[in-house]
Amino acid sequence: MKDLISFIVGKLVDHPEAVEITERDEGETIIIELRVAKEDLGKVIGKQGRTAKAMRAVLSAAAGKLEKRSRLEIVE
Repeated sequence: MKDLISFIVGKLVDHPEAVEITERDEGETIIIELRVAKEDLGKVIGKQGRTAKAMRAVLSAAAGKLEKRSRLEIVE
């Protein structure tokens, strides 16, 4: 899961070296915390949250194969 988000976000941002991803497994839920540079925050969230919503949908599909739930938290 972490690698999947890392790949997607790495292609979106201008400062891929500033991307930090933390993955926690809490029972049936996989929580992924994403930190990016302030300048890249808008690119990761997208217009009206569309990019973030799409990433959450991809994560949800991947987590479904593992019979788990996923949550993507974008942290400033």
